[in-house]
Amino acid sequence: MTIITRFPPSPTGFMHIGTARTALFNWLYARKNNGKMLFRIEDTDRERHSEEAVQAIINGLNWLGLDWDGEIVSQYARRERHAAVAHELVKNGKAYFCYCTPEELEEMRTRAMAEGRSQFYDRRWRDRDPSQAPANIKPVIRIKAPLTGEYIVHDHVQGEVKVSAENLDDMIILRSDGVPTYMLAVVVDDHDMGVTHVIRGDDHLNNTFRQNMIYDAMGWAVPIYAHLPLILGPDGAKLSKRHGATGVEEYRDMGYLPEAMRAYLLRLGWSHGDEDIVDDSRALELFDLDGIGRAAARFDFEKLNSVNAYFIKLADDQRLVDLLVPFFAKRNLTVRPDWLLRLMPELKSRGKTLIQIADESEFLLKLLPLDFDEKAKAQLNVEGQAVLSDLIFIFQNIDDFLQKPIDNACRQLADEKHSGKLAKVMMPLRAAITGRMVSPHLPIVLEVLGKDETLNRLKSALNPTI
Repeated sequence: MTIITRFPPSPTGFMHIGTARTALFNWLYARKNNGKMLFRIEDTDRERHSEEAVQAIINGLNWLGLDWDGEIVSQYARRERHAAVAHELVKNGKAYFCYCTPEELEEMRTRAMAEGRSQFYDRRWRDRDPSQAPANIKPVIRIKAPLTGEYIVHDHVQGEVKVSAENLDDMIILRSDGVPTYMLAVVVDDHDMGVTHVIRGDDHLNNTFRQNMIYDAMGWAVPIYAHLPLILGPDGAKLSKRHGATGVEEYRDMGYLPEAMRAYLLRLGWSHGDEDIVDDSRALELFDLDGIGRAAARFDFEKLNSVNAYFIKLADDQRLVDLLVPFFAKRNLTVRPDWLLRLMPELKSRGKTLIQIADESEFLLKLLPLDFDEKAKAQLNVEGQAVLSDLIFIFQNIDDFLQKPIDNACRQLADEKHSGKLAKVMMPLRAAITGRMVSPHLPIVLEVLGKDETLNRLKSALNPTI
């Protein structure tokens, strides 16, 4: 049997982190087992449908590095097939036309509420002869739910879950305007696409019982289910905007690497022993449904930062330079690839996100005169300016303007004029070179900038008009 999973988002907004994790788990399970992951857009809700949202989902998958097999399927485009199945169920006695008026349904609903019943439809058209139907009512089609016994779902994550038949209603599968309901469309599409494993959030677990009624009525094989636990915010509440970004593309814009997001999302609900960070090759080797836990996972931004820092350190330097380009473009700065590339080993050893790296390297790209923050200005007082004058003289006489000679020169100046206090030299130097008091290791920075640029920055700090 070829394992076939599916990723079926609704295009009504951005690609949520929970949706991204669902895609990842489906992708991993299919790829691990030499199967296929299909991509279906569940776009039957035309009022909420958005082509922009469809593109956002595609962009999100592409950024995450998750591919799919075959063409993207539109559920809406298959509505005639869904309707045909509904009519086939009527023909086979598994479903029926219901001619209830809105007023009758409201009366049933009011009575059920008064009696404390969750199901309100009284099945009055279940066994009636259609010849009794009123002429001016367009019917819906309802499926015949079981009247007695229990319905059981064998879920690979949640275990055996049961529901009494009295909790299942004769749900509508085709509306009076001929539009299929979500419940019908999902089942027909999964069957026709050959889906063997349905891996989705556990907020769909209750839907499973109702969808299985359609599988049973059609005599179709029921897929294997695995319902994933919810993702909660750090405070234990449902993850939402108030916790921070919830859309995948927001994390891209915040400077996270796709491989870091994959590794972090993998651990939200799945584990293998005590392995903390699982990269792609290891994930494709280890991933299985047995490793998915039942408990809800908590999104931890500090942990995400730690995972991202790990992958930044492993990333190719040129790739990181290329990824930084759009971050600098938003700041109207032109990238100096040669400077960034030479400084990248130092930058990525410190960086947790691409934005942090951009922040720490932005000074490389600024034109003179620099803008000095308040702390940097404080270092450029009379004493600091004397240090800069000494450094200009010293640096002019260094032939090999490399990290070690630069470091030695600064230490010698500190020993000779500042009682060995290196900070007395390095703090005004850092202010003059970067415009602030936080930067990568200064001797490396100066080597990257080169003698001419270094001297120009020192002279500019002494005389901002230069």
